[in-house]
Amino acid sequence: MVSFKQSAGENRLLATLAGPDRQRLFADFERVELRSAEVIYRTGERISHVYFPSDGIVSLITQLRDGSRLEVGSVGHEGMLGSSLILGVGTSAQHAIVQRSGTARRLGAAMFQRHLRNSSALRRLLNCYVSVLMGQLAQTTVCSHYHQVRARLAQRLLMNRDRARGNQFHVTQEFLAQMLGVRRVGVTNAANSLRAEGLIDYRRGTVTILDGPALESASCACYRGANEMYELALGSLSGPALRRTDPASGRGTVHKLTC
Repeated sequence: MVSFKQSAGENRLLATLAGPDRQRLFADFERVELRSAEVIYRTGERISHVYFPSDGIVSLITQLRDGSRLEVGSVGHEGMLGSSLILGVGTSAQHAIVQRSGTARRLGAAMFQRHLRNSSALRRLLNCYVSVLMGQLAQTTVCSHYHQVRARLAQRLLMNRDRARGNQFHVTQEFLAQMLGVRRVGVTNAANSLRAEGLIDYRRGTVTILDGPALESASCACYRGANEMYELALGSLSGPALRRTDPASGRGTVHKLTC
């Protein structure tokens, strides 16, 4: 078994901030719990707060008029919820539902926009993130149309692994079907195929990734593509935190953004 494990820590976007920008922002944050199945936003609902998860996973779900649902993205410790406020749009374009419980830092919408106006570093960082998120949402749409269920399932499990910071996490077949926009029998067949090859174990809603490299090989190219989008703009998802401490001075140093 190939191990993938990171300790729970700070949100990776916030980890890039330093100095007065960081201090002012953190002074206004409140720490909140994200509870499984909690609805953070509904489509068209006014955004009252933005969230920067430290752990846990929140699914972004688009719902059609006939009630059909599809997960078009997810947010964990690498991102934020409420990113449309960065563009000056005060309502949510998707349902945001907690898939895996955890914690987050939260800030009221008006106060968040004040920080954006006053901090060029924060604006630049979050503009990069919005660009990455838009690219990933577009890629998910193409992936859902062209790639087979087994490869898409492998990709989503890998994404959950990265956001959960570990090889084991809980997710039901019903939610997997919703994530992929297929019937439960399709998820069952794909999961059984991955399990038969020794790539995963799946028992009572708990997924354990047994062979990460092999699961990546089974995944469609969209897993690597989504990570590359993030890494080119903001740094590695699977590496150490972007904000480091200089042993000599004790001061935080930050990797430069490339976008």
